[in-house]
Order: sequence, then structure tokens, then C-alpha cells
Amino acid sequence: MSMRLKHFGLGMAVLLTTGCPQGERVLGNGGFGIGSSGTPATDALSFTVQPSSAIATQIITPAIQVTVLDSLGNTDPNFTAAVTIAIRANPVGGNLSGAKSVAPVNGIASFGDLSIGKAGAGYTLRATAPGATAATSGSFTITSQ
Repeated sequence: MSMRLKHFGLGMAVLLTTGCPQGERVLGNGGFGIGSSGTPATDALSFTVQPSSAIATQIITPAIQVTVLDSLGNTDPNFTAAVTIAIRANPVGGNLSGAKSVAPVNGIASFGDLSIGKAGAGYTLRATAPGATAATSGSFTITSQ
């Protein structure tokens, strides 16, 4: 009986490896990898609602959203670490105001009250969270009126 289980397990490993080229993950976040180092997969952050141009000191609308993606590119609803946002490219020394650290809800962190106090073109934002790869937004402009 144990010989059959051993061969069955070997056959399953071959089948899974064949079905997962280049060592891709078999399971989502925290799963095991076939043909890779076997370390748990890391999540990645992605701006799913990019910052739009706005007027200095006014709230950027629509609300900026950062989604936590698992190793397969799916939203990770179990991710609980706070997502923090900051200015990455700051062409004129503007300050970011509002709630800059948000707990994701079902894998999505919404930043609904952010504003930048100084007009300038070429701003970008950077989202970070422990256990996830950071993301940088597209560039946007803050106008004086």
C-alpha cells in the first residue's frame, strides 16, 4: 500500500510540474511552488484607480484605490497589513495631506481624502505595505485653480 501512495505522490508532482511551466505557483498567496524555491508567494500592490489631476489643497477625486494582488494576479481579500501612500515624484515640494495609511477591505485600500498643497506637474505616488511589492502611480498634475 505505501508503495502505491509513493508512486501516486510522484505522479502528482510530475503532473503539477507539467501543468505549471517556469515554476509558477500552484496555489494562491502563501501556497507552495513547484519547480521554484518553494518560498511563499508575495503579494503585489497595484493602483486600480490612479490619481487624477486636481486643484491644490482640494481632495483628489475619484478616490485613489490600491488593490492587493496575490501571486496569480487576483485580489487578495485576506491581506490585512496597512497600505501606506506617499509622494514619490515631487516636482515642486508639495505636501500630501489626508489619511496616508489605510487598512484594505477585501483587498482594496481606498484613499478618499488625499490632497496636495502645491501646484505642479509630474507628481507620482508610491504605495507600500509590509509583505507586498510596492507600486508607483502614473503621473498627474496639481493646478492652482
